[in-house]
Amino acid sequence: MIHSLFLINASGDIFLEKHWKSVVSRSVCDYFFEAQERASEPENVPPVIPTPHHYLISVLRHRIYFVAVIQSEVPPLFVIEFLHRVVDTFQDYFGVCTEAAIKDNVVVVYELLEEMLDNGFPLATESNILKELIKPPTILRTMVNTITGSTNVGEQLPTGQLSVVPWRRTGVKYTNNEAYFDVVEEIDAIIDKSGSTITAEIQGVIDACVKLTGMPDLTLSFMNPRLLDDVSFHPCVRFKRWEAERILSFIPPDGNFRLLSYHVSSQNLVAIPVYVKHNITFREGSSQGRFDLTLGPKQTMGKVVESVLVSSQLPRGVLNVNLNPSQGTYTFDPVTKLLSWDVGKINPQKLPSLKGTMSLQAGASKPDENPTFNIQFKIQQMAISGLKVNRLDMYGEKYKPFKGIKYMTKAGKFQVRT
Repeated sequence: MIHSLFLINASGDIFLEKHWKSVVSRSVCDYFFEAQERASEPENVPPVIPTPHHYLISVLRHRIYFVAVIQSEVPPLFVIEFLHRVVDTFQDYFGVCTEAAIKDNVVVVYELLEEMLDNGFPLATESNILKELIKPPTILRTMVNTITGSTNVGEQLPTGQLSVVPWRRTGVKYTNNEAYFDVVEEIDAIIDKSGSTITAEIQGVIDACVKLTGMPDLTLSFMNPRLLDDVSFHPCVRFKRWEAERILSFIPPDGNFRLLSYHVSSQNLVAIPVYVKHNITFREGSSQGRFDLTLGPKQTMGKVVESVLVSSQLPRGVLNVNLNPSQGTYTFDPVTKLLSWDVGKINPQKLPSLKGTMSLQAGASKPDENPTFNIQFKIQQMAISGLKVNRLDMYGEKYKPFKGIKYMTKAGKFQVRT
């Protein structure tokens, strides 16, 4: 299975390595560095790189490459999923998954990797199990360990490790019993210059924070479950019941976890929540160009579009811009030609606009193509796919928990061509 793991930072330095079956030389990463040089962007490095004696399987998270070394052929997605679990575990333990955080907690990192893989095969990857095995670092615990020479490793085998629900520890007790669910949708879209949608899809997740005493059994039902076609579940979800009744039935892990992720790609199901009116012209032989951009909300059911940020790579021939925003502020870098407009909230009664002129190089030919605009935004209390939770019920325990559902839509890769 996995022989070795190398962590490589943005500068190309290997700052941490872990070997399980046998020590693999660092020189194997040279094949990875060659692929990295050929890639135009950091995220374009191929996830699977074959070498004469190994396969290198990597993921890029938080500007760190996690590179696993495999000697025999294995399903690549199996390894990729495990590497994502490693990153999520580090983030859960240290708050952030950065090079500095990993170096500061290097002992805990090695302890976690030792428990997560046994002789190269995944063993304990659930956060609840790991936290009983290895206590998360705190300032007080670090000081005590330094003075007494003890470690973060627990004395006993976790109670959930051998049970039928390994994701939940036993004997959980809370004074306030709460269950919160966040439905977060990210919309990726390409809009052409006439305003028509070329492609649009939604990546959605339901993140949960469950703090309930005992061993509760939850059911979550939706108003329109048929929307959820392409779905990936947490292992706690009973799949047969979902297939038969379209109801999520599960014994939840304790604390934060991702209940499910889903993908909506049908064009007719994806509503575009903002529209852009634009008039960007370059005249042949003129040193001036015209710039006119207006944003507005669309199909948002009265919800406010906020945290709006528009950015664009202007053509090389543009020397400078003189623009007047009706709201927000803009910046333009004459070297990189990057225009950025921080709009804030969109008021439907007074639509934000950015108008003015662009100064072009004298005598230069008209730019071949108009710029494209990348738009970021957030809409609170709305799932753009129309997904709605119907009810959440609890069985197996007698108390009444506090329940809450929150919705949010945000832009992923949202591009408007002009």
